[in-house]
Amino acid sequence: MLLAVPNVSEGRDQATLKAIGDAFIEAGARLLDLHADPDHHRAVFTLAAPPGALAQALLAGAREAVARIDISNHPGAHPHVGAVDVAPVVYLDDERRGAAVAEALVLGDRLGDELGVPVLLYGALGAGRTRAELRRGGPQSLAEKLATRELTPDFGPRHAHPTAGGTLVAARPPLVAFNLELAPPATHADARRIAAAIRETAPNGLPGVRAIGLTLLARGGVAQVSCNVEDHRATPLARLVDAVQRHAPVSETELVGLAPQAAFDGFPDDVPVRNRRTIEEALGGAA
Repeated sequence: MLLAVPNVSEGRDQATLKAIGDAFIEAGARLLDLHADPDHHRAVFTLAAPPGALAQALLAGAREAVARIDISNHPGAHPHVGAVDVAPVVYLDDERRGAAVAEALVLGDRLGDELGVPVLLYGALGAGRTRAELRRGGPQSLAEKLATRELTPDFGPRHAHPTAGGTLVAARPPLVAFNLELAPPATHADARRIAAAIRETAPNGLPGVRAIGLTLLARGGVAQVSCNVEDHRATPLARLVDAVQRHAPVSETELVGLAPQAAFDGFPDDVPVRNRRTIEEALGGAA
């Protein structure tokens, strides 16, 4: 069994998200989790399917997303470059890494060929380049870099799709998307300052952590530090919470998608977690 965590640039239209989710399921994937956020204007699907079936299911859902989502006027707070912004194939152990790599390459080829969306590989498949590098400047910047040949897609056309932009594809181990809401009177500026201090690139940053600061209007203007933890063993979520709380109190946290159970080792009992679910729980006996 492999997982995939396609992120689409739609977090508000429930009919669109249902159509995309139904397409994933009808093409043979199990939908383990769906997390949608109106401020990020983004939805994260977590899928499971055997090798050989997962790429087909991802393609079916991506077809719906490309048909329904127009990013030319997208007001979401989360960085993005495409309607299907990222579509990583996830392996749970090293034995499945080869299968995940093959599935990701098949997916990239079919997205480019059948949907006309330029596909750029990132992570190990993309010679180490990151999502942040490829998203810098947003869809317009990506379109310009493709047009000037500063960037060359790994699959698909050499130009951005007019409404769906581009898609980033990888094969990777589990990543934990985790948001921390700051207690009032913390501001957007506070969230940005804390994100800059804890991310891996900071002088005393946390290993494998990417972070941005946001304001959530749908939650009453709360300031949020939104993180991706790329190595939960190097940086367990308890360590992430502690690092943020050195700068400001954390009122609540939120898991986006699913996390390995080990990511919560030592997690403080007094910090609430919305949507706390693990990969192990979701897969049950199918892992």
